[in-house]
This record gives sequence, structure tokens and C-alpha cells, in this order.
Amino acid sequence: MKNIIKQSLEKTLNYQEYRTLVKDLLAENKSTGHQQSEALTNYSMLNDKRMKRLDKTIKISEEAIAEINALEAPQTWLVITEGWCGDAAQNLPVIHKMAELNKKIDLKLVLRDDNEELMNLFLTNGGKAIPKLIALDKENNVINTWGPRPTTATKMVKDYKTKHGSLDAEFKQDLQIWYNKDKGKDVQNDFINLIRTSQLKEA
Repeated sequence: MKNIIKQSLEKTLNYQEYRTLVKDLLAENKSTGHQQSEALTNYSMLNDKRMKRLDKTIKISEEAIAEINALEAPQTWLVITEGWCGDAAQNLPVIHKMAELNKKIDLKLVLRDDNEELMNLFLTNGGKAIPKLIALDKENNVINTWGPRPTTATKMVKDYKTKHGSLDAEFKQDLQIWYNKDKGKDVQNDFINLIRTSQLKEA
């Protein structure tokens, strides 16, 4: 595992590099990832606009600010993502704003399709769901994981799948409406708990 993580860390992008990559590919009518389609490009275009808006509007709560600022041990937040992923577009701007609050947090992004071995280590219910955040200590030991969705959204997905068997376009639209109303609060609460758990493990 450590070797796979180390190899993936050598291929990381910072947040701005990732945003630029997505934009540059869109200029060529492409998306990130090994598969290309009109649908994926359209999702990427929508997500690029969404992230641009969220970068300007997301506010981090006082509780989250206090918890993040209290973090003393260095951490790397390694996130597996792709530009076409709607959940990544909603959550990455919030994660980036939180990481910016403390210099001891190093946010690094990798593309799922270019890091298959890493992705296979952090599956969600057997699937390659993204975004997936892996919190690492200074020795690159895994101290926590998060993703692909905040707690409330995860429950929404689970409940809908239990009732309907799979996610359809109507649910995906409802999920985006929930994200818009939530304004990043749920993911911030998740990260407050994640940081507290990480500090207990390191203590």
C-alpha cells in the first residue's frame, strides 16, 4: 500500500493545477479520464462552472475554522477525483477552502483513471466512487478516509437505492439541489469529525 501511495503522490496536482487542467481539456472539447464522450465533456463543463461559483461563495463555519486551525501534526489530504464527477465538483471547493486555513495541511489531487492501483485500495462498497480523500500523516500512513459524499448525501443515496434499485436522472438532480441548499455545511461537519478522529489516532 505504501508504495502505491508513494507512486501516486509523485503524480499529484494542486487545486489550481487541477482547475487549469480541466479548463484546458474543455477548450479541446475533452474531459479528464481515459474515456471520452460528449456526455462526460458536458458534465465537465457544468462542473467547471459550478466550481467557479463555489470557489467564490463557499463559507467555512467558525467551528470548522477552529478545528482546522487547532491541527498541529502535518497531514496530506490526497484526493482521487475526475473533472466529470458531480460530487467532486460540489465537494472539492469546500475541501480546498478548509485546507487553505492551515499550512500543515497539504491538499493534493490525483486523477482516478491514472491511479487505478490507488483507487482499488479505497473502494466504496466495491465501487470506484469519487471523490475519495485519503488523510496521510508525515510518514504517509493512512490516518483516515472520506468520501465520496458527505454523510447526509450518502444516506440519501443509500435510501434511494434501497427503494428504487439504482440512481436515476431525477435523483441526481435532487442531489444537486440538496448540495446547493447545504452550501458545504455537511462536508465541513464530516471534516470536523475526521480531524478529531485523526488527532486521537496520532495522540
